[in-house]
Amino acid sequence: MTQVKPPKPSARPDRVSLWRYAKLFRQDILSAQPAKLYRAWMAEFRTPFFRSYLVNQPDLVKLMLKERPDDFPKSDRIAEGLKPLLGNSVFLTNGEAWKRQRRIIDPAFEGGRLKDTFPAMRSAAEAAVERLEERQGPVEIEEQTSHAAADVIFRTLFSIPIEHEVAGQVFARFRDYQRSQPLLNLATFVPLPRWMPRFFRSGTRRNASEIRALIAQLTAERMAAIEAGTAPDDLATKIMTTRDPETGSTFDTAEMVDQVAIFFLAGHETSASALAWALYLMALNPDWQEKVAAEAAALEDEAFAAVTKLKISRDVFRETLRLYPPVPMMVREAACPERFRNRDVPKGAQMVLSPWHLHRHERLWENPDGFDPGRWGTENGKQCQRDAYIPFSAGSRVCTGAGFAMVEGPLILSMILRRFRIEPVAGKAPVPVAHLTVRSKNGIWLQLIKR
Repeated sequence: MTQVKPPKPSARPDRVSLWRYAKLFRQDILSAQPAKLYRAWMAEFRTPFFRSYLVNQPDLVKLMLKERPDDFPKSDRIAEGLKPLLGNSVFLTNGEAWKRQRRIIDPAFEGGRLKDTFPAMRSAAEAAVERLEERQGPVEIEEQTSHAAADVIFRTLFSIPIEHEVAGQVFARFRDYQRSQPLLNLATFVPLPRWMPRFFRSGTRRNASEIRALIAQLTAERMAAIEAGTAPDDLATKIMTTRDPETGSTFDTAEMVDQVAIFFLAGHETSASALAWALYLMALNPDWQEKVAAEAAALEDEAFAAVTKLKISRDVFRETLRLYPPVPMMVREAACPERFRNRDVPKGAQMVLSPWHLHRHERLWENPDGFDPGRWGTENGKQCQRDAYIPFSAGSRVCTGAGFAMVEGPLILSMILRRFRIEPVAGKAPVPVAHLTVRSKNGIWLQLIKR
């Protein structure tokens, strides 16, 4: 059987004007980059406004993320683009503020808590399958995976389903926000004075404000329930009652709004992206699809232990995260002058770490653009997983919900394929673009046939 290559955006020419690059960047950061980045160990970008370096060399990636993360904090310029929604959440802060936030948040996502949240996660997966059974004809699957991932977040965080009035409103507003706000606001790269207003696409600030007001309502209600002793034992209660082991402080309501906003972004938007691409890859690869469907028989057992038997589904999901990392680029800032690959890197330079390019690097991976879940059992796959695979970042700033995502993704994927055989829709091949996460330009369309 001839294998169909997974879709990949076209690269721009090697040389374009700064004006042309800015226009391409604003449309989509993936196709705005030249093809040579899939082979380069490091690339330098110079403009009149800033200097940045894209780094693919594994030992340098390791140095920035694992060995000296404090010397490469998150860029404040990236924070400016996301602050309307995320405020001072753990995704944007640095230094002592970030360390305090992680000390409070991390215990909620430890291994034992995954088992506690599993029943809510499975209920959301079952609800997703039921919604799909009601659909007729081709299905735009990104919309469905967004719905499912949002349901998981609300059930595990606040013990409410997506049908809850406030949860439904947050989901609807967030869909509007996702369409209006790119992953990186190009204007944030220009070193404008702090007093000068930043500009966002129409609707971005309004949607962010409305989302935060709804989250504040849920958070205030939960705070009152905690004080009354009637709060359910879910993630929100766990986080809001955890004290910083160093200071004894907890999150107040305002701080919790910031954190819930990033939980929703990281736990909903990224999972929805990865799951949609995983389903499309299954449609392109019916042999792997049938392996996942057969393995999913283990889910007759509703206990958490059944998830450990989903080995093929986990490899498929891992391969999906390699080809379509939900967050395709991460930006750090050099806190002091550096010397990388015989180049002087000045203090303040933007250091771009690109899972999108690193995961497809032609000097590192065998068959870098191909879909092959079996690669994780090969020597090359094992080596690259250690050195060139960062879908959840790495080091001290690794996504606190990585373990959560690696249960949720394979579970929902398996439950859908257990019920449906899926096929691509002719003439609707998706084109990857980056907004808040890697999505398809015009959606991902699939045909679902009940087994």
